[in-house]
Amino acid sequence: MSTSAGRREALTLEGPAGRLEALLEEPKDLSANAVAVLCHPHPQFHGTMLNKVVHTLGRAANGLGAPSVRFNFRGVGASEGEYAQGLGEVEDTLAVIDWARTRYPGAALWLAGFSFGSMVSMRAAVTAQPDCLVSIAPPAPRVASFLEGEQPNCPWLIVQGDADEVCDCEAVVSWVNSLAPGPELIVLPGVSHFFHGRLTLLRETVSEFLNGASA
Repeated sequence: MSTSAGRREALTLEGPAGRLEALLEEPKDLSANAVAVLCHPHPQFHGTMLNKVVHTLGRAANGLGAPSVRFNFRGVGASEGEYAQGLGEVEDTLAVIDWARTRYPGAALWLAGFSFGSMVSMRAAVTAQPDCLVSIAPPAPRVASFLEGEQPNCPWLIVQGDADEVCDCEAVVSWVNSLAPGPELIVLPGVSHFFHGRLTLLRETVSEFLNGASA
């Protein structure tokens, strides 16, 4: 479907546990040689690709001239399969990345995720080697064990609200400080987990990072 802002295409992609429901959004001006793959929050807490934070990540990529691909993890929406403790969702992410790289050959990969999706995308980044990674409100206590001592090797931004009622800000800061080399960390004052009323600030923060990473 074409709109004044660009084009949206509902997709059904082949995943490791069956079909994956996805949404491709292309801006009118495809000026960036990049494609963004976006991961949503926890499937067991109503997380889907339609989450407003994930939508905001897509707007940031589209605003810079790059297409974005949102998708539902296995067992969510029309995606087949069942919740798989994060590891299966990493496989889903890698399948979508493979599709995106085939659809846009030679394009830089911008990988991003929110909450549970940030943890999944971090683990996927170790394998996929994206050109940059954006992690929004990561669940710090679980991330360290989930990464099994590895970490992404690319330009990497973490955005965290200091009023996050789900992912404790101090825990995120402590975890980031334990990494070497560590990612760039931006703590936004007065911002809650779901960025209520602060989505524009989030989009601007992410856009600035992506623009610098692609320069």
